Amino acid sequence: MLRIQVQETFSAFLSVVSTFKPIDIIDVLILTYVIYLLLKLIRETRAGQLIRGIIFLVASYFVSEHIGLKVVSYILKQTLSMGVLAMIVLFQPELRRALEKAGRTKFGIRMFGIGQNNDELKQRWEPAIEAICDSCVELSATCTGALIVVERQVRLGEQIETGTILNAKPSKEIFGNIFYPKTPLHDGAVIMRDGIILAAACFLPKPQKDALINKKLGSRHRAAIGMSENSDAVVIVVSEETGQISAAVNGTLTRDYTHDKLKLLLEDMLFNDKTEISIGRKKSSSSRSERGKEE
Repeated sequence: MLRIQVQETFSAFLSVVSTFKPIDIIDVLILTYVIYLLLKLIRETRAGQLIRGIIFLVASYFVSEHIGLKVVSYILKQTLSMGVLAMIVLFQPELRRALEKAGRTKFGIRMFGIGQNNDELKQRWEPAIEAICDSCVELSATCTGALIVVERQVRLGEQIETGTILNAKPSKEIFGNIFYPKTPLHDGAVIMRDGIILAAACFLPKPQKDALINKKLGSRHRAAIGMSENSDAVVIVVSEETGQISAAVNGTLTRDYTHDKLKLLLEDMLFNDKTEISIGRKKSSSSRSERGKEE
């Protein structure tokens, strides 16, 4: 009996393979890549636990159907019949994040004509980059906490609405005044757009994998990671405890930035349209080993 089933399965497989065309191979490769992206998206998130729950329900349905549990199998069947709608509701944050990432790709940006040419970017950002680097070095020397968000293609309107609009030209004096501990605007993030300090005292989203982040990291570093996960922004942090300068891009936090390294990072991200940190990557593991809580 088993031999007959194996032969039938093998014959069915050969019949399918014999009808394969080059376009079918491309179709399978695209589907495989999509499944890989979905698995990568849900890995180590709440969606991963939901997927395991759905698999458990499907397995329970087949088992109850096989052994004759009519009431249980009926309830499970009705539950699974609403699976598509339930998937949309349950995975709404993950689906939104996937669509946002698709829109942030170079193809999506070029497709809709978003962005400015390199000369315009340099003209607007070069003075601002110098002001950011100078300010971070001075704030670091006095261990003054700071959080600066450099907006790129993804607009941060939701976060800007939580703060105070400034529309100020960046300078060491402006940054020093904003982040001075006794001023009303020091508690929160500065958001910069087109080389201008657009808003201050802005609240940033929490990290998507907050439970997996080193417990020694404080609120500023967590906010920086969360903002970089939800957008393509470059988020710069100055630690209030150690004065260390860090930067978060695409959910990755790197540390030990000097004036020159920070300038190189910002120029690389803004002018060369990089999607991840390309310098100082060896520093990323320091967030797991550094001692002392940071704010």
